[in-house]
Amino acid sequence: MPQTTDDIKARARRVFEEIIPSGDATALPDVMHPDCADHSARPGEPHGIEGLTATMRWLHAVFAGLAFDIHHVIGEGDTVAVHCTLTGRHAGNLMGIPPTGRPVATPMVHILRFRDGKAAEHWAVHDDLATMRQLGVLPARPQHSQPPAHAG
Repeated sequence: MPQTTDDIKARARRVFEEIIPSGDATALPDVMHPDCADHSARPGEPHGIEGLTATMRWLHAVFAGLAFDIHHVIGEGDTVAVHCTLTGRHAGNLMGIPPTGRPVATPMVHILRFRDGKAAEHWAVHDDLATMRQLGVLPARPQHSQPPAHAG
């Protein structure tokens, strides 16, 4: 059955609204290709369902109350972009940072390319700098002052 853009947008949305937040590894094969290449995987993480499951479990270990607030889902051809914000409470080791208990809201964009109705490739860009600031590891974002008035 041919996949429509609306079909793959719905599958992408399901990944971030249902499957990852619930930690339902048994549902991953419904929407992810068995050999899915995660181009944004952590070092040493395998590709495919095994790697995606490991990443999902790691996210749950690091962020209590893990959820994604979806802002946009944009599709063209066989590719979908999901602009969202990961939310949760820092409850596990994150890049060597012990749990702080602080809430986080990390803006991110995920790009999924579909084949045969399932995501076959994944790329992600996330604002780790914002996360580090929220955890208190880096100073807060500097406030910008008013630009100087230009003499005309």
